Amino acid sequence: MSTHNNRSIIHIAIWGLVLAIFWVLLSGYFTPLLLSLGALSVVLVVALLWKMDSIDGQVPLLPLNLKFLRYDIWLLGQIFKSSIQVTKLVWSNTTTLQPVMVKLPIDHIPLKARVLYANSITLTPGTLSIDIDDEHLSVHALQNHSIMELASGDMARRASTLVKDGA
Repeated sequence: MSTHNNRSIIHIAIWGLVLAIFWVLLSGYFTPLLLSLGALSVVLVVALLWKMDSIDGQVPLLPLNLKFLRYDIWLLGQIFKSSIQVTKLVWSNTTTLQPVMVKLPIDHIPLKARVLYANSITLTPGTLSIDIDDEHLSVHALQNHSIMELASGDMARRASTLVKDGA
């Protein structure tokens, strides 16, 4: 067996185990029907993953390291903070909703970091990445305040650093 096949088998096995554990933790039910449906789901996803690995010939390795963990924790904090802001905005009696759509410059952000940046914006409540091209990222926000935070560059800088450092 070649090194690629060994890596692919290990990749598939890890994902199968992770998906099975995740499914059991989320389900919490251990009836034969639900366990068999969960196993079938895992087998289907793993089969699809195996097919994807064989088509492109690349086995993606998840770079799970401290930098990604720090970014994830920071992003979860941003999501929580934005969730509270959006909840207050929606529940308030005043009409402080001021939707805005802007194009943020991204030509200074490395290519791989652009995807991470755009997805991080979309994950943050109250903001949505609409379109991306070589120079700009179109973002919709419920308030101008959210755009001002993005324009400050903190999220872009964190995403760029994460990808630039080879993480």
